[in-house]
Amino acid sequence: MTFSGTIELPSPVEALPDILMRIVSELHDVAYLIERIEPQLLEIGGADVLHSPDSMKIMQGIDLAVQKTRGLAEFIDTITGEIPQSWAVDVATALSLVKLAEMQKALGGATRHGHSQPLSKAAGDFDFF
Repeated sequence: MTFSGTIELPSPVEALPDILMRIVSELHDVAYLIERIEPQLLEIGGADVLHSPDSMKIMQGIDLAVQKTRGLAEFIDTITGEIPQSWAVDVATALSLVKLAEMQKALGGATRHGHSQPLSKAAGDFDFF
């Protein structure tokens, strides 16, 4: 007996609170990565960076980006506590739109702790893309 049709795999339906907590984790990673830029700029530009109005605007922008990212993470974290675990969504389409493979795995629940950015990479490590 042969089957000529296609087999549809079940959609990756997951509890919404679990998905949102993975997003929270990613946002904390983003804040950490942004935060690491500031000392590097000071090291590259020296103390003179702090005397330039344009440089100060950039440094303030970096601080604001970190604060906004952490604020979004805390907001989502807080409202997630109010969402029933029974609420579920299909994340297949949303995951297909995420272009970074490691982030796609983290958001899809494929990584152990939900982080896409290995925060302990050695200096000089990079990924080809």
